[in-house]
Amino acid sequence: MNAKILVADDEEDVLNLVSMNLKNAGFTVIQAVDGKEALSKARSQLPSLMVLDLMLPEMSGLEVCKVLKGDPVTSKIPLIMLTAKAEEVDRIVGLELGADDYMTKPFSPRELVLRVKSVLRRGATPVDHSNDLVQIGSISVDRARHEVRIKGRPVELTATEFKLLTLLIERRGRVQNRDKLLNDVWGYESVIDTRTVDTHVRRLREKLGPAADCIETVRGFGYRVAEE
Repeated sequence: MNAKILVADDEEDVLNLVSMNLKNAGFTVIQAVDGKEALSKARSQLPSLMVLDLMLPEMSGLEVCKVLKGDPVTSKIPLIMLTAKAEEVDRIVGLELGADDYMTKPFSPRELVLRVKSVLRRGATPVDHSNDLVQIGSISVDRARHEVRIKGRPVELTATEFKLLTLLIERRGRVQNRDKLLNDVWGYESVIDTRTVDTHVRRLREKLGPAADCIETVRGFGYRVAEE
């Protein structure tokens, strides 16, 4: 595995621990200790993925994320954010800006490596555009154009939110448990203790507005989109 991973963290212990585990997994690792260095190296070396701490000196991880996602050259670089437990608002903003996933400190280095592999594998999977137009109620999804509309009005979703909504609509009427969604949307092959699914569903519902009721919570199990 020759993928280059850029790890940006100002805590030396975390930086070295993450780097060591990624190297042991066969990745080439690039290190950065502040936001400006992370941005510079992302632009010059175009890594396959970035592990980005939100609380960076010089330039915050959120600022780095915003700049990278706004530049066509770097916008496709997958991002996994590292956050402290108290940074829920920043975490949500990061997901809004287009980050692919997050991990809350302290975290398992083994789990981080699994997530890196899953995000990379997800990006390498060819998209199936069969049955491009999917619709239920007032929501229409155009997979080929990567567009979602509610009563004809466009709704801006992140790539993960788009995939999550599309999957739930395609499987409408069937309950999808969290482990199944983690596997099918995020590509995680083992059970990981994470609130990723719930966070994304909550943000997705907020964006869908009056159409949010189409996503039902099945308490203690998961989510489904009801049959029309």
